[in-house]
Amino acid sequence: MKYGYLGKSGLRVSRLCLGTAAFGGKVGKEGEYGSISEQEAFRIMDAALDAGINFFDTANVYGGVRLRGETIGHRGITEEIIGRWFAQGGNRRERVVLGTKVGRVFEEDELDGPNKAQGLSLYKIRRHFEASLKRLQTDHIELYQMHHVDRNVQWEELWEAFEGLVRSGKVDYIGSSNFAGRDLARAQSVAKERHFMGLISEQHGYNLLNRFPETDTLPTAKELGIGITIWSPLARGLLATDVSKPITRTLTDDALMLLETHRSQMEQFSDLCRELGEKEANVSLAWLLANPAVAAPVIGPSTVEELEDLLRSVEIELDASTMKRLDEIFPASSELSMFKQT
Repeated sequence: MKYGYLGKSGLRVSRLCLGTAAFGGKVGKEGEYGSISEQEAFRIMDAALDAGINFFDTANVYGGVRLRGETIGHRGITEEIIGRWFAQGGNRRERVVLGTKVGRVFEEDELDGPNKAQGLSLYKIRRHFEASLKRLQTDHIELYQMHHVDRNVQWEELWEAFEGLVRSGKVDYIGSSNFAGRDLARAQSVAKERHFMGLISEQHGYNLLNRFPETDTLPTAKELGIGITIWSPLARGLLATDVSKPITRTLTDDALMLLETHRSQMEQFSDLCRELGEKEANVSLAWLLANPAVAAPVIGPSTVEELEDLLRSVEIELDASTMKRLDEIFPASSELSMFKQT
């Protein structure tokens, strides 16, 4: 495994981050329930540690689904699964840089009344944070991330909440998710006024089929020294699929819609991957890793075998001609020279 710094911080994390959103509940094709069981989640996390992956990502709302009117699992079960895995010992907790999130609403929210609504406030952050600690069976979190921006709350209030957690030793670093460039800039400006480090990471949707972040969030983050982690680096699994063959893996409805729109591009991509002798998923991840703004894609393997396959991506170095071919197949949203990858 290779490692790098997370943004401007001195924190070193693996170039692949283990995503846990499917632990305890997800919906697959045509509403089929496709949860990763607790036993398999334990196996995946153990294998990730053995492979040198020290960076895990989760959120307080992960887990549980509504299927045909029935609730299976519950929101927050993903953190509980990770907590029970930590409780096995073996220095599991000490070896993990853990990131979780706050800000989205869920049915089992610890709050009641009007403050249960989605969003951020000092009031909500403190209470949701303590609930996450309890589920995760830990006394600290390395990276605490805002799941979405809340423009109804002033940054002075948000930094008051997060500074308190950092100063108390319960949180090491603060990150964001789904922020626009202007939100990152405003956050850092206010943090600087308060003599606080501010954000060290932003988790954003970005992949070969979605290059729009190159026009705003990525260049802003790079300028501010904020490391980018990537959710959906494989476009809901489509960029891990060889479309030139009968598709045997189950694709989500979102991935099937993308395939309808981008079939020609995907066919060209699969042809290129065959020429390279590499799997589509690994080429997709290697392309992201070649971007200087990207700290780590968040991968979501459903089995240990899938995890082991994805480890190859860290070793792939795409040459200039391959990068050019990828730009031709998946044109950039904007000709931003600072993000032309060579």
